[in-house]
Amino acid sequence: MSYHIGIDARKIDDFGIGTYIRNLVRGLGELDQENQYVLFVGTQNREALDQLPENFRVVIERSPSYSARELVSLSWRLFRLRLDLYHSTHYVLPAIVPCKAVVTIHDIIHLLYPEFLPSPLAFFYAQRMIRRSLSRGDRIIADSQNTKTDLMEYFDVDGRKIRVIYPGVAESFRHRVSREDLDRRLAALEIQRPYLLFVGNPKPHKNLDNIIKAFARALEIHPFEADLVCVGDRGSIEFKIQQRASQLGLSDRLRLLGHVDDEALPALYQGARLFLFPTLYEGFGLPVVEAMASGVPVVTSNTSALKEIAEGYAHLVNPLDVEEIAKAIAQCMADEDHRDALTKLGLRRAEDFRWTRTAEQTLDVYYSALRRDDQKRKRLSRAKDAS
Repeated sequence: MSYHIGIDARKIDDFGIGTYIRNLVRGLGELDQENQYVLFVGTQNREALDQLPENFRVVIERSPSYSARELVSLSWRLFRLRLDLYHSTHYVLPAIVPCKAVVTIHDIIHLLYPEFLPSPLAFFYAQRMIRRSLSRGDRIIADSQNTKTDLMEYFDVDGRKIRVIYPGVAESFRHRVSREDLDRRLAALEIQRPYLLFVGNPKPHKNLDNIIKAFARALEIHPFEADLVCVGDRGSIEFKIQQRASQLGLSDRLRLLGHVDDEALPALYQGARLFLFPTLYEGFGLPVVEAMASGVPVVTSNTSALKEIAEGYAHLVNPLDVEEIAKAIAQCMADEDHRDALTKLGLRRAEDFRWTRTAEQTLDVYYSALRRDDQKRKRLSRAKDAS
């Protein structure tokens, strides 16, 4: 039996959620030619999903995310399209969902760290929407066991309808970039090796200030010749970052690249001597797994999903302890054997994360919700015939 499935792909250009959407949709496209898919995208990213099978079509949805308008507009679209299932790839469901609903909740950082939000209203919105999705959604997908536990503890919900499905790693990170291509990519970005790498957006929980301070301290513990390269949009905080670097005497050792195209990321990872990701909280921590797949040793946090993903495969630290982070950096830069061991462990761990597996498990969740509805209709039909 063929089903009509809608997927919210409006955040496809986002740094983290966009990676999830792009790779999940492509994985489903390779896996499933039977069901019919409708992808809701914004006007600015209508070309982001090309070369998909004929059973996929794109519908333009102009309502912005996190708005009252989207709650009404998407409800109307779901009614008109007569979908069997709708997959919200973030935590917001439309006001009315006339079909089965699957919701992916990546994390609850807005609720655990409300001080990072722009206003109390944003906290109330996130709390209300996540609670509603947990109640209304027929199946919930969590990126990690850590996120599932957070949801169960914070909202006191039954975990039986929450399924943990790990995101995957794009195959481009596993493929070795040739020396010529690596040199060309780095030269285009004006980067010289060796360097340490951080990848992340400018949100406070990414802990970039502590990373910069730990980098400076590591240079005191064990001087080494390597810059710190940071990838990700910096927005309004770039001046503060540069100011911190200047205070620490790092103005010529810190490179802020801003946004980097996906095509250049594998080379950036593979050219790095060490990857730093001691963030405060993650629902999964995809950059850590991308670095592992790229053959780069990783220093990351011993908290949240990062411990779940990386314990035994990376050098774990307390993200609030600048001295501990600094000592980890100094040890990794001084001890080649330690770096080699972390590289091998990381490559082994990265094999556990593939987008084909993510797509297979997600499709299984779809069928779990849909077939339950089919069984219910059959029971009602038999009861009606018997009467």
